[in-house]
Amino acid sequence: MATSETALTQEQIDRGEAPQGYTRDVNVGEIERWASAIGGGALAVYGLTRGSYGGIALALLGASLVHRGATGHCYAYDAAGVNTAKAEGDNPFVSVEGGRGVKVEKSVTINKSPGELYNFWLNFENLPRFMNHLEEVRVTGDGRSHWVAKGPAGTRVEWDAESYNLVENEIIAWRSLEGSQVANAGSVHFTPAPEGRGTEVRVVLKYDPPAGVLGAWVAKLFGEAPEQQIAEDLGRFKQLMEAGETATVTGQTSGRSAKA
Repeated sequence: MATSETALTQEQIDRGEAPQGYTRDVNVGEIERWASAIGGGALAVYGLTRGSYGGIALALLGASLVHRGATGHCYAYDAAGVNTAKAEGDNPFVSVEGGRGVKVEKSVTINKSPGELYNFWLNFENLPRFMNHLEEVRVTGDGRSHWVAKGPAGTRVEWDAESYNLVENEIIAWRSLEGSQVANAGSVHFTPAPEGRGTEVRVVLKYDPPAGVLGAWVAKLFGEAPEQQIAEDLGRFKQLMEAGETATVTGQTSGRSAKA
C-alpha cells in the first residue's frame, strides 16, 4: 500500500507546513496496513449488519482500522512509541520484533515427570488435543511444522514454524517462519515442582496480530483473548496428562486420550 506522504519533522507539523490531509508520520508497516484495511472493512460491514449498539461499536472500530490502513498512521503506536514501518526489513529470522506484539505467560503444575510432559509436547501434532483454538498442526520434517488456527468470527489463520531451541526434558521453543500470516514465537519450560509435586509447565507466547495491537483488541471483542486461551489450554493439558482425557464444559469426556 504505497503512500505519497513525505516524512516531516514535528516542527514543520507544528508550524502548519504539512500538506492538506497529512496525518503525521507513517508508523504502520506495509503488510499490517493491508491487513488493517481489509480486516477493518470486513468488521465494519459485519457491525452494520447487526443493527445494534454493539454492532455500531464494531463498525466504528472497523472504520478506524480502515483509516489506519489507508493513512499508515496509528495513534496508539504514537502513544506507545512503536513504529512497525521502520521495523520492516530488519532481521528476517526473528519472528516477532522486539517491542512489538502481545506477550502471554501462563503456568500450571501437573502431577507428571518433566520427561513425560516434554515428550508429549515435543510432538506438535498432539497440541490440538488440548489447544481448542488449533485445528491442526502437521509436522513437515527438519524441525518444521504447519499450523492451522481458528481466528475471530470464524476465520482461519495458517503459518509455518520451526523448532529452534530444544533442551531435553526442559525447554521446547518454536517460532514462525518469514511470510507467515501471524508472526509468533513460543516456548514451554518444564521445571520439577518443589517436594516432588510433579512439574511446573510454563508457557511463554509472543505474537503479532495481523492488524497489530488493534487486532488483539478485536480478538478480545469476540471473547478470544490470548491470556484466557492459554490458561484454558493448560488446564486441559493438565487433565489430559493426569486423567488421560479432557472434559467438556458439561462434564462429559471429550474422548481425547493422552495415548498416541
